[in-house]
This record gives sequence, structure tokens and C-alpha cells, in this order.
Amino acid sequence: MPPTINNHMYNELADSWWNENGPLHLLKVMVNPWRVPYFVDAMAKYFGENLSHIHLLDIGCGGGVLAEEFARLGCQVTGIDIAEESLAVARAHARTQGLLIDYQTGSATELSFDGSSFEIVSCCDVLEHIPEWEQVIAEVSRVLKPGGLFLFDTINRTSKSKSTFIFGLQEWSYTKLFPRDTHVWEMFITPEELTTILENHSLLIQGFSGGAIARNPLSTLQEVRRHKRGEISVAELGRRLELKHDPDLSLNYLGYAQKS
Repeated sequence: MPPTINNHMYNELADSWWNENGPLHLLKVMVNPWRVPYFVDAMAKYFGENLSHIHLLDIGCGGGVLAEEFARLGCQVTGIDIAEESLAVARAHARTQGLLIDYQTGSATELSFDGSSFEIVSCCDVLEHIPEWEQVIAEVSRVLKPGGLFLFDTINRTSKSKSTFIFGLQEWSYTKLFPRDTHVWEMFITPEELTTILENHSLLIQGFSGGAIARNPLSTLQEVRRHKRGEISVAELGRRLELKHDPDLSLNYLGYAQKS
């Protein structure tokens, strides 16, 4: 049996979303610069530059690091998560930024919204944490309006992702940044698996892109060690290990699909 995914960490580490030395802050400083411009381009392609009429649901919003990006673009954002502590952090931070985001407690597998409620649904850093991820896709399709967009990112199930995300980031004390079982390799999802399930629910892939660290492996290791020694913050580590777009989908990848 594979280990059990540690989704409790999103309550236990809730204060780290906006803390420049918190592990979850990496999603803001390292992953957002990779995914947000990609999503912005997709949104502009289908909905134009003015997004004030767009109702967007961010599934698994956590502390709001991605939901706030969408709100700043002008979208009317609803965020859901099962982690109450993370939601409390998200609400508090949105208030400090003057952003109106409707944060709700909710399960990704049983969305409490009517069908065809949203022009856009995002689900990032989430699918690989949910054993019933196929049901999440079914719910995404249900609440999306025809012609609406599904924005996602997740992690591929490859030997490379196992050595990087499981051994490197969770198990090896020399480079460990996250608690054990933050991710479970057996729960990672291949692009082929995701594409098939999306198509089964009338969601047609419009684009994929992979993620790669701009630095070489030795330089990456050196930067992680600088952080482990307390020489640089998580925020600085994320900025130095900038993610770039790459045709290689063997690690993490993102994309978008349109509801037919």
C-alpha cells in the first residue's frame, strides 16, 4: 500500500503561505511566476483583456496565493478549500490587500454550486492530493459554463518526479523542504491519464507546458543548501530557482482545457 497523503499540513502550516520563510510560500514566489502569465494569456485569448465579468472558482485555494492573482486581474473570485486554517489566513490576507474574494469551506469532489456557474475554474497543486481526482474533474465540468476554461497544474508520475519531489524534497535530510508525505508518488497523474478523463467530461485540452528550474542541478543543490543553512529565505530561494516553461512534461506541468 502507498503511504497516506498528508493533507493535514495545510492546516498545520497555514501561517506559512505569506511568510517569506514558510515552505508553502514557494508556491507564490517560485510557481506563480511560471503559471500566472501562462493562464493570463489563455484567459485573454478566450475572454479578452477585461475580465471583470468573469466568475472564477479556485479549487483548493489554500492561503489564497493564486486566488489573489486572479482577483487582481479583475475576476470575481470564489475560493474553496477543506483546510479551515488556510482559509482563515486567506481571508485575513485578502482584507489587508483590499481584495473581495469569496472564500468558502468546501470539498473539491462535491462542489456546492449550480451547474454552469463559472466561466473559469482553476485547480492548481490539488489534483495530486485527492485520491478521487477523477470526481474533481467531473465536478469541474459540471460547474463550468459551455466554452469555459479549466486551468490546472499538477505533477507527472515518472522516475524523475519521484527522485525530485519525493526523495529530494521530502526524504533526504540534506535537501528536504517539506514534511514527509506532502506528496505521494503513486498519486501523481500523467498527462495522458488527465487528458483521457478530461475528454470523458467534455473538457478538451488546448495546451500543455512543462516546468523546469532555470539553474543546473549543481547550482540548484547549492541554493537549497544555502537556505538550509539559514543564509537565504524561502522567498529568495524561490526567486533564485526560477521555473521556466519547457516542452518536457516529466516533472510538473500545467495547461488548460475548454468545455465543449
